[in-house]
Amino acid sequence: MQAYKKNIPIDIYELYEASVQNIETDINFAKRVFKRYNNKIPKIIREDFCGTAKLAIYWALKDDKNKSIGIDLNESTLQWSKKNSLSKLNKSQKNRVKLLNEDVLNCITSKVDITFALNFSYFYFRERQLLKKYLHNVKNSLKKNGLIIMDIYGGTESVIVKQDYPRTIQGFTSFNNIQIPDFEYIWDQKKYNPINNYTTCSIHFKIPKYGYIKDAFTYEWRLWSIPEILEIMTEVGFKKTAVYLHDFDDEGISDEIFRVRKNYENTEGWIAYIVGIN
Repeated sequence: MQAYKKNIPIDIYELYEASVQNIETDINFAKRVFKRYNNKIPKIIREDFCGTAKLAIYWALKDDKNKSIGIDLNESTLQWSKKNSLSKLNKSQKNRVKLLNEDVLNCITSKVDITFALNFSYFYFRERQLLKKYLHNVKNSLKKNGLIIMDIYGGTESVIVKQDYPRTIQGFTSFNNIQIPDFEYIWDQKKYNPINNYTTCSIHFKIPKYGYIKDAFTYEWRLWSIPEILEIMTEVGFKKTAVYLHDFDDEGISDEIFRVRKNYENTEGWIAYIVGIN
């Protein structure tokens, strides 16, 4: 994740967390699916490509028996998390969160109940052998009946050059006690190559009083498809895979209820969870 920061007193990581991450939805979904394959509740999770480790930290806060591991290659992002998010935890909570500045392709950890690879972060693996190596590593890190949960987006508009209409994000108080008003988040698909499915996307922010942050984050990705991911999961030895997709309300907005699907009508845009069971 490449970040470009304007000379303003707002940290773009906080803007990202407020705009992109819905960890409550992710965790509730994970607990529901884990229960389907296990007679116990998950206690140890791993957040790959964790960035600011918002999910890993939140997991530790949910229950005093919960433990989490966050892995990211970007040391500066992890340092930001330690200085801000992690510093708000008490000693017991901090001891149950381990942040590793390592490569998820090679990192070896203790076995966990669930590994998360969210926010399409694994799209950085643009070669099939790299994604296969990653999923093989994940499988070896999971307990019996443990889960890998990945999100993926698609639809007819995912493969075109376009900039979405701004989405209004609720304001908040920053870690340095600056009141951030409601602001705009803009998703920008700048390039797409149908020959190799490579795509370039950016996030822009527009904050009243503080101005416009162009290319706050820029991504050079491969837009993977659901069957490609499922095939690789099977190849590395996951005993079962499943795809969960949402419906839409009367206004064409996702209902945020993800169900197992075998068939699905393609739309302009959708988001799915892909689950591999160890």
